[in-house]
Amino acid sequence: MVFAVSPELDFSERDFTIPAISPYQEMCAYEALWVRKGSTFKRVADLFRDVPSCLPSELVSESEILEASTRLNQLFTKYQLEDLGVRVEGSIEYPSKLKDARNPLRVFYYQGWWDLISTPSVAVVGARKVSENGIRRTRKLVNHLVNDGFTIASGLAEGVDTTAHETALAAGGKTFAVIGTPLTHIYPKKNQALQERLRKEFLIISQVPFLRYETQDYRSNRAFFPERNITMSALTDATIIVEASDTSGTLYQARAAIDQGRKLFILDSCFRNTSITWPEKYLKKGAIRVRDYEDIRKNLLK
Repeated sequence: MVFAVSPELDFSERDFTIPAISPYQEMCAYEALWVRKGSTFKRVADLFRDVPSCLPSELVSESEILEASTRLNQLFTKYQLEDLGVRVEGSIEYPSKLKDARNPLRVFYYQGWWDLISTPSVAVVGARKVSENGIRRTRKLVNHLVNDGFTIASGLAEGVDTTAHETALAAGGKTFAVIGTPLTHIYPKKNQALQERLRKEFLIISQVPFLRYETQDYRSNRAFFPERNITMSALTDATIIVEASDTSGTLYQARAAIDQGRKLFILDSCFRNTSITWPEKYLKKGAIRVRDYEDIRKNLLK
């Protein structure tokens, strides 16, 4: 790729050439890395730590890339996957805020309105088995955030996630999902219509490698859900936790938000729940206790 230079500017014939990146080739190479036994996000990220500018295609053979390409084409045909977008670390489209994650993604996938990633956004997350009060709090919170111009991010899971997405849509706001499955899959099944709407009108992001997911059982694939929480935190300006148990996967996102220097908000109702201990732990780490929406607004709209 070569930048075009306006004729009226004199750059003394400097070389503005940068390496071209083929998203398709890097996707196939990345998938080939994940096919290798024992691959995890940390182990894959470790391959690039000493040479940050390295591309996935430099770490696998041409035969591995070709095999991954063949298998991916078969998979995409099987699931009738459409409108797949690929982002590669090192390209100008790659969101720099993802580099704040402990194990930055080298490649990830999306469908929909990519520019949403550049809008002010807040992640609203919490329990899958959310209480009725939790649902009401989520709706009230999201309506406030939409009115203040924030894009709502969540994970398209049951409970708080689904309520956050649906409330944002009902309020005429913007929303995107960071999911814990590949773009070929829908989870939970009951959210098929919601996922389809986000794909067509908004944005869905997945970091889950297609080939690895297809060859593992559901127990192994569960590990992708907490990893997407880490990515969601990095992509957003702040995370708000509505409701969560001491063993909730939501706490992966709480830890990530603190580690990444993002604002972490915890609703006051969590502190008043005597059956859990995590809110006080994160308050000591820098989280913000939310007694009313003004506690969020004054910290986000500075």
